[in-house]
Formats: sequence, structure tokens, C-alpha cells
Amino acid sequence: MKDIKKFIKNTLLFIPFTVSMYIIFILFFGQVLPQFLKPNVNYRIGSYGHMYSRIKEIKKFKNIDLLFLGSSHSYRGFDTRIFEKYGCKSFNLGSSGQTPIQTEVLLDRYLDSLNPKIVVFEVSPMLFSSDGVESSLDLIANDKNDLLTVTKLIKWNNIKTINTAIIGFWRDYMGLNADFVEEKKKGNDYYVSGGFVEKKLKFYKPEPIDKHEINIKDDQFKAFKNCINKIKKRNIKLILVQVPITKNLYNSYTNTQYFDDSISKYGNYYNFNKLLNVQDTIHFSDSHHLNQLGVEFFDKEAVKLLNLKNCKTK
Repeated sequence: MKDIKKFIKNTLLFIPFTVSMYIIFILFFGQVLPQFLKPNVNYRIGSYGHMYSRIKEIKKFKNIDLLFLGSSHSYRGFDTRIFEKYGCKSFNLGSSGQTPIQTEVLLDRYLDSLNPKIVVFEVSPMLFSSDGVESSLDLIANDKNDLLTVTKLIKWNNIKTINTAIIGFWRDYMGLNADFVEEKKKGNDYYVSGGFVEKKLKFYKPEPIDKHEINIKDDQFKAFKNCINKIKKRNIKLILVQVPITKNLYNSYTNTQYFDDSISKYGNYYNFNKLLNVQDTIHFSDSHHLNQLGVEFFDKEAVKLLNLKNCKTK
């Protein structure tokens, strides 16, 4: 019995020591080693999608007319400049690979300060079947880290999100990102104030795509419903939108009606793959992103179909 008590005591003492050493190890090697030597740490401030710039300027936007949510289909699909021409002050809070789990975190952090009259929530079949890890890593590196990081963004069965969050919390606490400045132009991308990212004009070349089913993960759908409740609770007008993708990709899904039926129960839902005659080789840069010609065509039609001209009323 005495030996058992000693063993338990030593074990309890060893656990905090091990955790502390692990954190020190991640903080040191996670920041000095090149990326190819640390596959389970992926802290990339100023990474693809300009999320850092988007969060940096969000404080400038209050009491807006339109808030766009969603993935790269959102921040590459809804050009805030076009909606401004129609009398709508807007902000695009999309992020790369943003699934409903990350959308819920962003709503908790910024919905009340932005105080939009209308929320346009981009919903894509791809995102409901995603584990959301890459989008969580994007937010950990480019947004603040708080209790929501621990409860929502970290997947406790994924070592990459845990390790990256350790570095994220440390860098936030030490103010190591205070002097970081993200360039507006990076490669073929140009960040537009208000959250939109314009890509250098490129045209999609169709290629064979295998048939596949849309699968909706339970945790993503639960987060989606949480997002809906947060928006409706504040009496904000909600519009659910599926941004058009190429016919080549859209027709590869074998159960699109299943997805439409699942989403349409939760608000006014518009599947623009069925509403617009977009052309694969003219309006797209790849199989699921509009190019700037497609963005301008889509947004102007969206303004009309969603009745967003002078969107000043709730």
C-alpha cells in the first residue's frame, strides 16, 4: 500500500513536469526550426487568405449593413467594393477553409461589435465534410487566442492544433506580433479594405472530376445551427448562400438535393448554382473559385436576387 501511494505521488509530480517540458520544447523548436522539420507545428502569421489583415482592420467597422461569413468562396466571391456602390456598407469575415466551427468562434468574437443589419452566410458542401483543422490553424495564427481557442479551435485529438495553439498563446502574451505588417499584395492576391481578396485574372481549364457524395459531419452541422441561433437571437436578417462553383465540379456531386434540403430548413437559402448561368471557362479561376469577371457578374446578380440595393433595413 505504501509503494502504491509513493507511485501515485511520483506520477502526479511527473505529469506537470512533463507538460512543462513539452511546452518549453514546442516554444523553442517550434519557432526556430524550418517548417519541414516540424510537421506538427503550423503557426503561420500572415498566411494565405489575408486573415491577419482582415482581423487587423475589423475595429474600423461598426454598425454595418452587410456581414459576409464563410470560406474562401466568401472572401473571394463577395467584393465589398461592388456592394458599396449599391449603398451597402459591408465587411467580409470569410477565411480560408472556414467551416461552421470557425464561423461560430468569429461570431462570438465580432458579431456584436460589427452589429450588421444583414448576414450573408456562405455555405458550401465541402466545408460541412471538413474536419476544420486548417481553418483553425489559420485563426490561431492570425486572430487573437482566448478561451474560445481552447474550447472550439483546438482539436484535442490533433497534435497540430495543440502545438500551434501553444505558440499562439505565447506570442500573444509576449506581444511578439505587435510589429508584424502584412503586405496588401502577395503573389497574385490583393487585399481590399473590408475583407475581399482580388486575385489576378486567371481562367479555369476543365478536367475530369470523379463522382462523389456530399457528407455532412455532425459536429459541423451542430456548429452551423449554433451560428444560426446566434444570428436570429439578435434579430439580424439572415441569408444563406451557396456561391456558384463550376458546373464540372457541381455535377460531380451525386446528392446535391440532399444538401439543399438540409440547409434550406434554417433560413432563406439561395443555391446560385441553380440560379445563375455561369460559364466554367469564363467566370472561374479554378474548379470552385470565381475569377474577377465571375465575381462582378455574381455580385451584381446577387444584389438583385437577394434584394440588397440600399440594404438599410433589418
